[in-house]
Amino acid sequence: MQMANGIAMLELHYQGFVIHPTLVWDQGMAVLIDTGFPGQMEELHEAIVQVDVSLNQLKAIILTHQDVDHIGCLPDLLQVCGPHVQVYAHALDKPYIQGELPLVKDGHLENPPKGKVDVVLSDGEELPFCGGIRVIHTPGHTPGHISLYLTQSKTLVAGDAMYSVDGHIEGVHEPTALDVEEARQSLQKCLDIDLEAVICYHGGISRGAVLEQMKKILS
Repeated sequence: MQMANGIAMLELHYQGFVIHPTLVWDQGMAVLIDTGFPGQMEELHEAIVQVDVSLNQLKAIILTHQDVDHIGCLPDLLQVCGPHVQVYAHALDKPYIQGELPLVKDGHLENPPKGKVDVVLSDGEELPFCGGIRVIHTPGHTPGHISLYLTQSKTLVAGDAMYSVDGHIEGVHEPTALDVEEARQSLQKCLDIDLEAVICYHGGISRGAVLEQMKKILS
């Protein structure tokens, strides 16, 4: 689903539900935020091609966190795209993504997806990609969870910091949060942002009075 010039919320289907990596691009590069489950490379590639972007344009993969539905196609992407793609993630989730530690929630997996993190991200950092992407450390779901603010479109790519249903933000998904209170505090940080839209990995796009929806959840 192309939202605006240079932004697409992708849709990947897995066992009856839909997840939403986000693709951002301009004339110089493309950036993929999260990569889906293992085994979804073909579907992910097709979704990217549908918005007229080539994997050759992909220069950065930003991972919001370590969960397997977010890092699943990372090894495939690195194999296909080669060294011209750099992987970005927060330091606290880096060792899990790289396979140095077992995934916090998927530690039972014998051969989890993994890949080298080239660049460690920190709270408040601004990446000079596609009009500017601001990093917001939003722990709670995992220690190194980040959300990403797309400056030009005033869109928050929330990862799993919150979820939505039918375009309405429902707040923290408590069953999958490692620390619910910390996750709620992370949402509080987002209230100071000039927001017009929020993309939740689970639930998709919310537009309109998104800040009012978030304030209601946190009240």
